[in-house]
Amino acid sequence: MKKRISRIIILPVVLIGIFIGTVSFKSDFFEIAKQIEIFTTLFKEINMNYVDETNPADLMDTAIKSMLTDLDPYTNYWNEQDVEAARINSAGEYTGIGALVKTGQEALTVMEIYKDYPADKAGLKAGDEIIKIGNINVTDFKEDAGELLNGSPDSNINITYRRQGEIRTTSLQRSSVELDAVPFYKLLDDNSAYIVLSKFNAKASTQVAQAFKELKNKGADKVILDLRGNLGGLLNEAINVSNIFIPKGELIVTTKSVIEKYNREYFTQKEPIDTKIPLVVLVNGRSASASEIVAGAIQDLDRGVIVGARSFGKGLVQRPKELAYGTQLKITISRYYTPSGRCIQALDYRTRNEEGKAVRTKVEDYNEFTTRNGRKVFDGGGILPDIQLETSKFSDITNSLLLQDAIFDYATKYYYSHELANPNEFSFTDEDFNDFKKYLELSDFKYRTATEMELNEMMDKAEEEDLRTKIAGEVNKIRSQISSFKKQELENKKPEIFSLLTDEIIKRYFYKEGLYEYYTAHNPEINQAQSLLNNPPEYSKILN
Repeated sequence: MKKRISRIIILPVVLIGIFIGTVSFKSDFFEIAKQIEIFTTLFKEINMNYVDETNPADLMDTAIKSMLTDLDPYTNYWNEQDVEAARINSAGEYTGIGALVKTGQEALTVMEIYKDYPADKAGLKAGDEIIKIGNINVTDFKEDAGELLNGSPDSNINITYRRQGEIRTTSLQRSSVELDAVPFYKLLDDNSAYIVLSKFNAKASTQVAQAFKELKNKGADKVILDLRGNLGGLLNEAINVSNIFIPKGELIVTTKSVIEKYNREYFTQKEPIDTKIPLVVLVNGRSASASEIVAGAIQDLDRGVIVGARSFGKGLVQRPKELAYGTQLKITISRYYTPSGRCIQALDYRTRNEEGKAVRTKVEDYNEFTTRNGRKVFDGGGILPDIQLETSKFSDITNSLLLQDAIFDYATKYYYSHELANPNEFSFTDEDFNDFKKYLELSDFKYRTATEMELNEMMDKAEEEDLRTKIAGEVNKIRSQISSFKKQELENKKPEIFSLLTDEIIKRYFYKEGLYEYYTAHNPEINQAQSLLNNPPEYSKILN
């Protein structure tokens, strides 16, 4: 009952937290107090008089989330569990089973197993569906059932799971799980230092520096910093990682807001390790926030070459604000700008279309900026690489495949029907791709183009105006053309889909570490980076 009470009173606290911080420019405090009072009385009347029994906690949760959704996806209310999860993510360690899981209504799907941790030792695999934890059915647990997997060190836990339709059980002992910011680094055959930075937690700059120094001592004379899939993290770590390659006193990022105190410039504070060694930074559509700060600074200061695909474009800055009962409001306070003045943010949540979706800046509306050496760069959201590769891109159909777990599910199917002892023996073939397309036809995968959605809306309007039967023939022809387009789109985006399928399949057999090892010999982005770094005239030509 205590949890319900805390959530009932939270909205006024949230509102006060938002508005007291902005009172300097929103001076009509009476209007704020008035709206809070209206909401409080409305909330009371609903719970006392509604025809059916209401759940005050659920109503309040809906009210909070609906209010924040109208702002942007990153302004969120965190309950006590969310606050703890954020702390774990920043610290880089927790006590649990050593697996990444996705919460569903009926089960927890194991998305990734961490090598040599309890889940791995107990025999769990990616694709397994956890349906019972101890004596608790996942379907009966109202909160995030994933929390049940965490606990005190050395505590035992029994798990019931479903694998390929078969129900199994296992038991394991929880342990401390350390999430390295740098999960892999290696000196490549051409003396390139290959360093993967997967997250900007509190260990990020320290681990990058340690890896870089070790590889330099082994003879590295060039660097590939891999930020693909890195969704960001701590701002100060983005500054410190940049500082490894950029001199002390350089501007790395600026934050701008209508609130004066949030307007800040962030400079490198330390002596760098190496400001001259040739550098390539790899990014893709899932490189976001802190990753974009690093890539943007490297590009704008002409310190290195960016390779891959345009980054995500998450340039909104959040700060946690303490609320009552251990909860927090993670609120957007400003925007990120690179040293040249480019805004990293891709979507404008202040401007929305008829469907209420944030508007993306059109290419013709991009603004031109210049790097330190006078190279032309543009805003529009995210960081556009100096060298773009098809294998790094995330098109609409690819994003649909990822969001609906089609690539993940196919990798599960592949794993249980193929033997693979050596990663270097693996090659995803055209025959495999045709099998993947057949799999999609038999699965629940649905891909709707923007044209298709607008066509459906048009037909709804046509029915209201008694035009549906008159235009049905022509519309069916268009639908047939759209269907053909969608099938062709799979072929057109084959390089990026091939790449993602390869990644997911290799990871099933050889863990994340094996995937990175596979990358060093077979990945097109790394191959491109090595080719560029081994061609000094071409490298210099790009930067000058």
